[in-house]
Amino acid sequence: MAGNSSRRGATTKGKGNTAGSGGRRRKGLEGRGPTPKAEDRPYHKAYKGNVKPGTTKEQLARRQGTDKRSVKPAGKVGAEWVVGRNPVFEALQAGMPVKSIYVAEGAERDSRLADVLKFAAENSLPLLQITRAELDRLTGGAVHQGLALQLPHYDYAHPDDLMSAALESESPLVVFCDGITDPHNLGAIIRSAAAFGAQGVLIPERRSASLTAVAWKSSAGAAARIPVGMCTNLNRAIDSFQKAGFTIVGLAGEGDVEIGGIPGVDGPLVVIVGSEGDGLARLTRDKCDHLASIPITSAVESLNASVATSIALYEISRCR
Repeated sequence: MAGNSSRRGATTKGKGNTAGSGGRRRKGLEGRGPTPKAEDRPYHKAYKGNVKPGTTKEQLARRQGTDKRSVKPAGKVGAEWVVGRNPVFEALQAGMPVKSIYVAEGAERDSRLADVLKFAAENSLPLLQITRAELDRLTGGAVHQGLALQLPHYDYAHPDDLMSAALESESPLVVFCDGITDPHNLGAIIRSAAAFGAQGVLIPERRSASLTAVAWKSSAGAAARIPVGMCTNLNRAIDSFQKAGFTIVGLAGEGDVEIGGIPGVDGPLVVIVGSEGDGLARLTRDKCDHLASIPITSAVESLNASVATSIALYEISRCR
């Protein structure tokens, strides 16, 4: 009977000890993850239909994730770091606050590094020497040229503190930023607010630029002279300031009054500037007491957010 033969060399299938693969075939049994979409599989006809004419091999490689240049670095420079010799020196000259200056061991000495070391010594700034590997880790692998500056954590003011400080002044004025996502614009707005006598600037916690190194630099040091507050909900902050007697004015191209003719311009005032692209949010518009416009020629559709803020604050200060 098959399988029961006693002849030499005969085997019994399914019984007794059998030799295993020793795990050599285990990898072949592993799954390969979810099946890619048809348009993402190069061998599928849907892929060819999804490739635009003129696409280069490099573009295809980036799309498939096989181009090494498309691989993101392990880390990135956070908002609290300024790296590179020229950026660090410019940050020091701009009056940015400094937590520590880091110099890599064995960093090549040049005139720019000498300038930074001299500035740190003259201003009693903390200067630390660490290994290049440690500086790479701290800065997320950025090209630091052996030099990096760490900014201290910024303590944002509470909206109520901004309100109290404004009401104690002769001409209460606070600037609200509704969705300003460009740190250059935020820094310029802070600079204008300080220049024209505002007592503070308020930004929302989400969908807004924060006081990064770029914003600090754009403010030209004004961020150290005027408080910047942060709120979890801008609309609730508007309600709170309205109850305290502030007139809420939103800047909008289609405003019903020119900036120079705002009712109550002599009293407590909140000026709200909207985002760079969409302007004021709908709920913010609805809560404003007035929507004010800045007259411009028809050749230009709108003004940059920080430029519009500067013009409005100047006109307000002139009227007061």
